[in-house]
Amino acid sequence: MKAIYTTGEVAEICKISQQTVIRCFDSGRLQGFRVPGSKFRRIPRESLIAFMKANNIPLDQLDTGRRRVLIVDDDRAIIEMLTDILQNDGRFDVRAASNGYDAGMATLEFRPDLILLDYMLPDINGNIVCQRVRANTELSHTRIIIVSGAVRQNEIDQLLAAGADEFIRKPFSIDHLLSRVSALLGI
Repeated sequence: MKAIYTTGEVAEICKISQQTVIRCFDSGRLQGFRVPGSKFRRIPRESLIAFMKANNIPLDQLDTGRRRVLIVDDDRAIIEMLTDILQNDGRFDVRAASNGYDAGMATLEFRPDLILLDYMLPDINGNIVCQRVRANTELSHTRIIIVSGAVRQNEIDQLLAAGADEFIRKPFSIDHLLSRVSALLGI
């Protein structure tokens, strides 16, 4: 477990820009110290935790080091299968939602690193979800993989234009899905 963090590491953990971290440090909102003889800033773990709590930033990325994945699908069997696969992998914390409203709430609270998104939900389609995620600057790090079976090529092109990072057609290979998730998250 790390005891001291760089501003870049804090930015990654908190899902904010490094410039924001530096401004918070320089204004005293984030406590730390400068490396003697340089301009580099360092933040002790205790100070980072206090900053995250004060700003309602979830501590789960700091505590586990695992990546957060939100599964959004109206098919309970798909949610259960994907949850089992990702949790058994050990690199992921997983949450799920079965409609657009719950997905929106979970996205704001959980701040996923990646969303596995079904294209057609009962109350919204994937294009709108992608657009809303991409419009929120606090979610700029979030990757989106559309996982769907009944989609034409022009719809896939629209999803990618709306902000999806990738499209995987159902049925899919578990190995292929895990490799694409890993590649998009850089793990």
